[in-house]
Amino acid sequence: MLKQGGILLKTNMRSIASLILAAAFALSACSNGNGGVDDAGSQQPNETQPSNAAEASNGTQASSEPVTVTVFAPQTEGIQKLDENRFSKHLEERLNIKFDWEITPYNVFGDKKMLLLASGDYPSVILDAGMSKADLIKYGKQGVLLPLNDLIDRYAPNIKQAMEEIDYLKPAMTAPDGIIYALPKVNECKHCTFGHRMWINTAWLEKLGLAMPTTTDEFYEVLKAFKEQDPNGNGQPDEIPLTTSYDMWGGGLTPFLMNAFIYEDPATRLSIRDGEVIMSAAQPEWKEGLAYLRKLYSEGLVDQGAFTQNNDAVRQLGAKPEPVVGAVSYALISSMIGVNDETPLHKDYDVVPPLKGPAGVQLSYYDVGAGGGQFVITNKATEEQQIAAIRLADYLFSEEGTLMTTWGFEEGGWIKAKEGSLDYNGNQAKYEDITKNRPQGTLDETWWQLGTMKMTNAMRESFVAPEDPLGNGGYEYRLWLAAKKYEPYAKPEVVYPKDVFYDPDDATFIAQIQKSIQDYVNTNAAQFITGNRDLEKDWESYLEGFQGMKLDQYLEVMQSAIAE
Repeated sequence: MLKQGGILLKTNMRSIASLILAAAFALSACSNGNGGVDDAGSQQPNETQPSNAAEASNGTQASSEPVTVTVFAPQTEGIQKLDENRFSKHLEERLNIKFDWEITPYNVFGDKKMLLLASGDYPSVILDAGMSKADLIKYGKQGVLLPLNDLIDRYAPNIKQAMEEIDYLKPAMTAPDGIIYALPKVNECKHCTFGHRMWINTAWLEKLGLAMPTTTDEFYEVLKAFKEQDPNGNGQPDEIPLTTSYDMWGGGLTPFLMNAFIYEDPATRLSIRDGEVIMSAAQPEWKEGLAYLRKLYSEGLVDQGAFTQNNDAVRQLGAKPEPVVGAVSYALISSMIGVNDETPLHKDYDVVPPLKGPAGVQLSYYDVGAGGGQFVITNKATEEQQIAAIRLADYLFSEEGTLMTTWGFEEGGWIKAKEGSLDYNGNQAKYEDITKNRPQGTLDETWWQLGTMKMTNAMRESFVAPEDPLGNGGYEYRLWLAAKKYEPYAKPEVVYPKDVFYDPDDATFIAQIQKSIQDYVNTNAAQFITGNRDLEKDWESYLEGFQGMKLDQYLEVMQSAIAE
């Protein structure tokens, strides 16, 4: 949280990450049988099992005694006791292993992990490790993290298959020295990939005889009509044309609207132009975008509390008896209003497709990748424990393992789709999500995606599509449909890749300057938009401020990282 110049900005990326995870858990529409597994634990027919690796993936081993694996993991919401968890018991029986858990609260997990690694007293496996690329190289070079290449090659057919099928996975896993030190968590989600959206009141559009805006000029005219023409019909000038807050996923004025001027990634503000890494927030197009946003704000078309309020204030606006919000810049409409039949107002909102700016720019934020290291095996693991651990990871990479760690057991979280049931793409569905029918008190049915997995878009889209995306249980499908409107405007060639390895010597510098730049850009954007700084008089001094933060050196490091 940052307070400067009277402007309160929230830039807590952990909360945003938590929201993304919460959305994935609460909205997941992937249902799976217990993957075609019977009580004996036979494999699903669609899982490839090379003959020389059959024992590796079906859990059999030379000894009949379970292999004890010490595991450090966070205490996450939804999992009360990992040692008593039904999915933990399933894994122990399925893979002939025994977990020895060391659990710590999620909010201190990162600090505790670093203390353990520094002390030398750490377990053989760390789940949800959240290790940066630089940390992976650092601890890998020190011998703390074991290379996984040979283990994967010998005992992990599902992981090998994933590395062949998912084009970004192997590069994201493999350090410049060719070693794989950790497994990521593949969690594809189309609506997360295109997560910076604008929601607009289509009932107001219809009442005022307006079309869905397609350009920044049309969007301005729509907001102006919302302000001046009393679309809620109560005779009061209480309409708020556009609102947002900075503490929510996709919140703020720049994430959606700036993409009509230049590519905007609020996490880094980096983009690529003709192969060169640039700071989007230091380009002339950024200035043009700020001028447009200044126009909206100065004419009262933007909520005056947009830079200072939190999501509670926005939810209060959404809860008013008469609708007052014309548009909200959030990833999720559920951040403003409930998405069930008890709050039918949510049905009046739909996403605005990416707007075309005055220079013809029309982009969508695009976020895809495997993320950091989530599953690591340390040098505390014996050879037997290493094999047991990689078998565990390989099982979680199977369709069966991924579905069960997300939705639980058959009849509890999912059922097999009936013949004729259609999936998101109009094909025969494989599964139907029934998590809404799960009895209260059964949260310990799954691992809630702890550790690693292979959740692909194809798996998510194989579930039965709800008949009514606006009805109860249809929200995930609704977001998927919304994302489809953004997908055509994604240009990966302008996106700075997140799955790159940095030299550990650069890691501290990168972390420091990224936060400094984030704070600097957010603060100055707020000041330019609200008029506390003048775009014409103060733009050059704003650019000079970047040089004081060693922007040139930062861009050189980032350029060299993608050139590896």
